[in-house]
Amino acid sequence: MSRGRPAARGVAAGLLAVILLFLASCAQIPRSGPVGKSTDESAGNPNAPVFFPVAPRTGSSPEAVIEDFYLAGSGYEDDYAVARQYLTQASSVAWKPDQRTLVFRSERVVKTGVEGVYNYELDVAYSVDSDGVATPMPEGTKENIPVTLVQVDGEWRISKIPDGTAIPEETFKVIYGAYPIYFYDPSFTYAVPDVRWFIKKKTVKAMTSALLGGPAPYLKGAVVSAFPSGMKLARESVPVVSGAAQVDLSAKELTEASTEDRLRMQTQLALTFRSQPDVINVELRANQDLVRVEDNGSVLPPVQNRNAPARQIAISNNELVRYENNRVSPLPDMQPVAGLKPRSPAESPISQTVAFLNGSRSTLYSMVPGQPARALTTRSTLTHPSFSLHDWLWTAGPGAQGVTEITAFRPTGVAQGAPVPTVTLTPSWLAGRNVKDFRVSREGVRALVISEQNGETRVQVTGIIHSADGTPKELTAPITLQSSGNPDQGVWVNDTTVAVMKGASTSNVTPELLSLTASQPQKLAPWPGLVALSAGNGPEEIYAQSRDGIFQRLGNGWSAQLKGPTDPSFPG
Repeated sequence: MSRGRPAARGVAAGLLAVILLFLASCAQIPRSGPVGKSTDESAGNPNAPVFFPVAPRTGSSPEAVIEDFYLAGSGYEDDYAVARQYLTQASSVAWKPDQRTLVFRSERVVKTGVEGVYNYELDVAYSVDSDGVATPMPEGTKENIPVTLVQVDGEWRISKIPDGTAIPEETFKVIYGAYPIYFYDPSFTYAVPDVRWFIKKKTVKAMTSALLGGPAPYLKGAVVSAFPSGMKLARESVPVVSGAAQVDLSAKELTEASTEDRLRMQTQLALTFRSQPDVINVELRANQDLVRVEDNGSVLPPVQNRNAPARQIAISNNELVRYENNRVSPLPDMQPVAGLKPRSPAESPISQTVAFLNGSRSTLYSMVPGQPARALTTRSTLTHPSFSLHDWLWTAGPGAQGVTEITAFRPTGVAQGAPVPTVTLTPSWLAGRNVKDFRVSREGVRALVISEQNGETRVQVTGIIHSADGTPKELTAPITLQSSGNPDQGVWVNDTTVAVMKGASTSNVTPELLSLTASQPQKLAPWPGLVALSAGNGPEEIYAQSRDGIFQRLGNGWSAQLKGPTDPSFPG
């Protein structure tokens, strides 16, 4: 039994929601004690809220001890000193709170048939591992944490508990924040964000450890790091002194690294610490001695949040056109395609190659200036084509025996009539699912995948693993983004955000922004009859199309643009 505390906890949660509106100047959050402010400026955000939980109370029941112990898990100060008071001496030494954080929607303590053994039953919203990788869980996901208690000097204390903490979802939103750490694409040309969740007051050390630990599972093999495998922090802190983050690394690996690799390490850390207001620059150290990092001009800084070209490709009078500055003009030197009834056009971001589907969306064509359209594949249905920076053209559709296939073609530079290089991937995580949209990210190592099975839609981001020559080789097991509807299309807005919607020509449509750095979707203003979506650089450059024309997002609404062109799409 949970002793009737959920009602009081609901009141506290409601009060917390009100106080969150004033968090910047907040003095108290009545959850598990008063809130103070961080004074250790070397750790992370000095203004991060701090919880001071309640210490064990005399005469508490086993159920109360379990609940109060997990409430005390929000008090991370002094290595969870208060929470450890609820444990026996041996378990206090053994317990590792940083191994995992379970974020729950609701909880209760349940007796088992064994004396002194209970289950802490959770409806889990997220699981966050020791490196800050968060995995969202569907509502109704249950997990039981076994807890064993014994009496010590007449008081119940926890003698056996799994590593990790469990905290309410509303508390998680207050003390944790989402922060990108950065890796490189395999050519070291682009910076790729890998969003992690850390305690706001302990970010600098946590970011560094996560970076040295390598990318999240969905990015492994798709991105690279300047830090060699096995490199570690030489001390369990990353002090920030006069704005300089002093990163003390394993001496052997650091001193043996090339000039270029050390510069890339420093750059990778600088990008990662960009979200930290007290970090101005980064110092690499070996055994606390400063290691000189030289810039001889051979290493260019990576491009962060690569911009899409300002133009869009669209269709007007059944021909491919350029849509730019709210005007339409012909695509230079492109042959007529009206007889194919083109739909869903796409344009390469690095060449003059374009692609489109036919009127029934069953055949994919590519075309370059001066040459006729080339049919690449025919399926029962195909997704909107999408180009990567390697000039691979992607689409998805059912293959043999209805198996979902993700197919990439490289038509650029291939003579008319010559075979086009083609790669077909059938990732196991798409088995039985119907892909609605597949869009490659701006830096080319991730893809947005929207798929459906039995009326249930998933919005996911997968990593694209390439061979040494840039040929696509594999799609990683994806992460899932939370959306409130069942979208059938989506586009990249920037390197951490996508816009999605379910098109409908006869009813109001509400697009959503889904961010890797936010736990909940952001609804945009509804608009009637939206059927197509495109995005340039940032949330202000989102376009949508209905039968009344093209509209651009403007503040909390939509601004009418040109009427006539359809299916606008930015390069990529």
